[in-house]
Amino acid sequence: MFWEELFGTQKQLDEHIQTNHQLNKEDLFEKKVLALLVEVGELANETRCFKFWSQKPQSGQSVILEEYVDGLHFILSLGLDTKLRFSASSVWKKTGQDVTQLFHLVFEQIIAFKQESSKEKYEQLFITYLQLGASLGFGEKEIQEAYHHKNQVNHTRQDQGY
Repeated sequence: MFWEELFGTQKQLDEHIQTNHQLNKEDLFEKKVLALLVEVGELANETRCFKFWSQKPQSGQSVILEEYVDGLHFILSLGLDTKLRFSASSVWKKTGQDVTQLFHLVFEQIIAFKQESSKEKYEQLFITYLQLGASLGFGEKEIQEAYHHKNQVNHTRQDQGY
C-alpha cells in the first residue's frame, strides 16, 4: 500500500476541514481519538460479530468497507497530528483471532495510543487495524480504492456545509 500517498491525501482533507470550520489553532487529538472509537464501534455494529442474540445477517461488504475506511481516515489523521507515519509493507495478514477479539484489540490499541502517542503505539494500532481489515476479507487495493472514494465524498460534504 502507498502509505505516504494516503497520508498526503488525508492531510489535504484535514486542512480542508480545519479551514472550513476555523479549527487551525485548535488541538483536535482528543476529538479524533473519540471519533475513531465511535467509527470502530460503527464498524463492529455493521459486522454484527458480537450480536450472538440476533439472527440478522451482517451488512453488505460495501457498507462494512465504507465503515472500515472511515476508521482509517482517523488513524491517518492522528498520525499526521502526532507527526508519526506508518510505512510497513508486510503486515497484511489474517491472524488466528476471531473478529470480535480483533475489535477488542483495536479498541485497546486506540486507548494505548491516546495514553502514549509513541511511534511504537501508533504502529501497533495501525497493524492491528490492518489485521482486522484482512480478517473482514479486505485486500490492500480494495481498501485503498475505498479510501480514495470516501475521501472524495468527505471533500464534497465539506463543500456542501456538512
